[in-house]
Amino acid sequence: MSGSATSDKHRQRGSVRQRGNSLQVRVYAGVDPVTGKPNYLTETIKGTDKAAHRRASKVMTKLQARVDAQRSPSSSVSFSHAVDEWLRTADIEDTTRHGYVGYIERSIRPVLGDLPVNKITARTLETFYGELRRCRLNCDGRPFVEHRAEGEHDCAEKKCAPHQCKGMAASTVRQVHSIISGVLNAAVRWDWISSNPARIAQRPKQTPPQPDPPSPAQAAKLVDKAFELDEAWGTLVWLAMTTGMRRGEVCALRWSRVDLDEGIVEVRSSYTTLRGVGREKDTKTHQMRRIALDTETIVLLREHKNRCDELARSFGLPWSEDFYVFHEVSGDLTKPYSPESVSNRYKKMAKRLDIDTHFHALRHYSATELLTAGIDLRTVAGRLGHGGGGATTLRVYAAWVAAADRKAAEILGSRMPKVSRK
Repeated sequence: MSGSATSDKHRQRGSVRQRGNSLQVRVYAGVDPVTGKPNYLTETIKGTDKAAHRRASKVMTKLQARVDAQRSPSSSVSFSHAVDEWLRTADIEDTTRHGYVGYIERSIRPVLGDLPVNKITARTLETFYGELRRCRLNCDGRPFVEHRAEGEHDCAEKKCAPHQCKGMAASTVRQVHSIISGVLNAAVRWDWISSNPARIAQRPKQTPPQPDPPSPAQAAKLVDKAFELDEAWGTLVWLAMTTGMRRGEVCALRWSRVDLDEGIVEVRSSYTTLRGVGREKDTKTHQMRRIALDTETIVLLREHKNRCDELARSFGLPWSEDFYVFHEVSGDLTKPYSPESVSNRYKKMAKRLDIDTHFHALRHYSATELLTAGIDLRTVAGRLGHGGGGATTLRVYAAWVAAADRKAAEILGSRMPKVSRK
């Protein structure tokens, strides 16, 4: 084979192509033994200027070196490659995957990516977690400017500023730990390592949940304001408050799942959006549940259904039970109210009332009011859709469960026969 042919073959190992306002570096990594399809390592570089092309060239060299290392039987698979294979094979929902990729690219890969998986120890991970708690960017402590854009740019225009260390919250570090542990569990299954060091590595303690529901007086103001703004919006806020449904569950609700004669709502799905594209998916616990409705809620939903029917007729549409209960503002009954729009509108409404709260707090309100009224834990857990037979409910609402237990003790004491004392 001539030298020219060898050079051409080497160049074919990778390529750089423009995708919109970015460059994609692509390096051939062999054929998958299971699927028979070619594998590629890819990385995206923001920008298309000369500086971006220089960075792309460096990334190309790095990816080619990673492929060479993984093909060598004397060297260990890199953690970065293990991450890629885990992401490719793991059964993860799109929204969860999107969040995982963000943590991986921002925090995990820059620090641990080049390490061989068999060189990662519990101490490595604990040191990494400690650094994340100190600074989420894992800086070296030296001053530098946090540039808000790559390549050549005007720092004043982009509002670049000196870096200030800000540590990750304990809950976020625990999420990072969960991702790393998942990758290393896969590495164990694939015989790349003999044990998972993340199993014994210490991670930040989980902070106890601190639900902050609105007070009954605040809840009344919120409901009154919601109905004042819009009857449909008021019904949505009321339903969330009385049923404890999650935001996505309220948005995904269709009339076919509402039985107004029996006074039952079936919660079977949740609505979510990712990069502006919405879709229905399973509920958080992947379980269907039926929630009983009170008389006032049934009346409000009947009135709301009549309004939806009138709206459909005004558009010349025959009524369909597959219409969403809460549709988008434009009046299209076939498209749901987006979860982000619900949160934003609720936040603005609460701010006008000078109440510091958010939409999810309505779920907390429903739970705490039921527990305070003495409703048993299993019933509350069932309405909320908590798994574990009430264990999650007990953990999140421990303070209110204790108050309900005190109330139960007083009720029982008052019903006990009186004992005469000398």
